[in-house]
Amino acid sequence: MNLALSLRRIALAEPQRPALYSGEQLLLTYGNLADRSARIAQSLRAAGLESGDRVVLFMRNHPACLELLYAAWWAGLAVVPVNAKLHLREAQWITEHSGARWAFVTADVGAGLQVPGRCIDVDAPEYAALAQAAAATIVDRAPGDLAWLFYTSGTTGRPKGVMLTHGNLLTMALAYFADVDAVDPRDAIVYAAPMSHGAGLYALPHVIAGARHVVPASGGFDAAELFGLARGFGRLSMFAAPTIVKRLVDHAEAHDLDGEGFKTIVYGGAPMYAEDIRRALKVMGPRFVQIYGQGESPMTVTALSRRHLVDKAHPRHAERIASVGVAQAPVEVRVADKDGTPLPLGDVGEVLVRGATVMPGYWRDPAATEAAIRDGWLFTGDMGALDADGFLTLKDRSKDMIISGGSNIYPREVEEVLLLAPGVAEVSVVGAPDPEWGEVVVAFVVARPGHALDAAALDAVCLQHIARFKRPKRYEFVGQLPKNNYGKVLKTALREQLKEERT
Repeated sequence: MNLALSLRRIALAEPQRPALYSGEQLLLTYGNLADRSARIAQSLRAAGLESGDRVVLFMRNHPACLELLYAAWWAGLAVVPVNAKLHLREAQWITEHSGARWAFVTADVGAGLQVPGRCIDVDAPEYAALAQAAAATIVDRAPGDLAWLFYTSGTTGRPKGVMLTHGNLLTMALAYFADVDAVDPRDAIVYAAPMSHGAGLYALPHVIAGARHVVPASGGFDAAELFGLARGFGRLSMFAAPTIVKRLVDHAEAHDLDGEGFKTIVYGGAPMYAEDIRRALKVMGPRFVQIYGQGESPMTVTALSRRHLVDKAHPRHAERIASVGVAQAPVEVRVADKDGTPLPLGDVGEVLVRGATVMPGYWRDPAATEAAIRDGWLFTGDMGALDADGFLTLKDRSKDMIISGGSNIYPREVEEVLLLAPGVAEVSVVGAPDPEWGEVVVAFVVARPGHALDAAALDAVCLQHIARFKRPKRYEFVGQLPKNNYGKVLKTALREQLKEERT
């Protein structure tokens, strides 16, 4: 059940159907896309790559992303998509840990990445030559075979590789039709969010439906560009973090636009404030759907449908739009105590999920797998409560993860880097609520005796070791950190201090 079969299916039935665009320029029909994927797959196999081998994709959003996904699967390989915002050192660690043999990059983010085999710039003649081979046949893959190896950090700051199989991703794609949105060939999906994450995963249902795929000319988010594409293509869908939704709505309001041309905007990846979605619905209309998922159960824990978002007549409408919706069709969701015992409705506990979308485990990390999946249930680390109608409302996270602009940031990772700076004695990193980004990173820093610290120097150290978006937006220089009797830093006290300062 190789995922590439869905591309071949459309290409055989409707080879002239438009498939891939750069901005408004048509690059490939479905027939072209399948043919190029098959030829690149043959080049990969001829170079000695074997079924199950991993290839890294470390690039900004680029039209080559889509054909490389399907070329890798066509050849029986697994992809390791890496966030283009990561530091080269971080991408190198992922490349080595995954055991990837080849890598495909754009030179602006991936130059210098080292792999045992070849590192190919997708804008170079070397890449174009891969599509000159004869077309390969699709390699058979089982539902449990690895397709997508997604690296997401743990609370220790050490990245973990989430293993997603062909079966996981096919189920996720079918759940899109059941729980998020119906898709037909007239639709288009635009990739304004990173294709290494949720936006790229949503390529799968749109390939199955034979829809159009649009990579913005900018390669990312530009509100004016997206509204122009919506007008040009019509029936445009996208996945966006809440901060991106807010910027779209700001643009629409400032330019007296109503969202014409947009079909569906799926939001997730971070908390959405109820007031923000009310405003979005008022300005752009009923074009929104919320999903809640994790890398370990990609895009598929719960969904809050557009009909629930706009049903103002319902007596619990206010509570519902503040929720993340109901369990998606392929999964079960429960709220439980630390031992996994289900809690009564309304009680706050950890959110657990099980079903065909849940990963089989973490790459080369059986201990982390055992901790995350118990008796078939994925322990998400998120805290929430279920109501009598099955709606899940998230309350907090049991982990200290910070979600800023839809990207996960783990305090321990930032703390370890800051402790490399000369003169830093102690540091504790927490997230502070922010109306634009959801959360921003704040570092509480204690200096060594006789040392003076400044934010610019600490920023410089961060930029040497981690991605720019992970560095603190604010530094608080303090004499000491609050601790309990065991010497553990009380991050709750630090968050309370930030709250009092905001008040």
